[in-house]
Amino acid sequence: MKLYYSPAACSLSTHIILREGGYEFDLEKVDLRSKRTAAGKDFTQINPKGYVPVLELDDGQLLTENIAIDEFLADHKAESALAPRSGTFERYRLVEWLAFISTEVHKQFGPLFKPDTPEATQQAQKDQLAKRFDYVAGQLKGKQYLMGGFTVADAYLFTVLRWTEHVKIDMSRWPVLKTYMTRVEARPQVQAALKAEGLIK
Repeated sequence: MKLYYSPAACSLSTHIILREGGYEFDLEKVDLRSKRTAAGKDFTQINPKGYVPVLELDDGQLLTENIAIDEFLADHKAESALAPRSGTFERYRLVEWLAFISTEVHKQFGPLFKPDTPEATQQAQKDQLAKRFDYVAGQLKGKQYLMGGFTVADAYLFTVLRWTEHVKIDMSRWPVLKTYMTRVEARPQVQAALKAEGLIK
């Protein structure tokens, strides 16, 4: 199994899940600007969409998109409890969280990463994210993780919340989220993923 990733991108979520699930895997870094991999391959031939994560399975099949990969990895290591059992109502709660993180949090950051985004648009995006953070903080009150125990949704949320520093969003307004981030980052496998991507020493 191989993960095509870019440091600190949303592929960090997949990287964390692979480690939390106890998978054996290789990493191949992707330069998202040049669309070349560390081995010199044309990344667009691997994923025509042009972005990470891409998970290459042992049989050569490729899987893309965080939600699909997250659920695949959780289901193939059911003993890791990274997702509730398929078909249960709790599983649909997990999918609900994954969809919310993907569409209402992750995608809101896009314009903030583009240097030519007008200031008014940037502020509108930050205001929208603030509303989403208010909601998540409310849901996390009294809980260690989104669904009680650590799941793939926490790996994904942690990954996108890390971007707030890069786009200069002051998280002091949400102490619950700051505590949550510290809690997730302290997990040994999260530490291992961050170190492997050169994000911490």
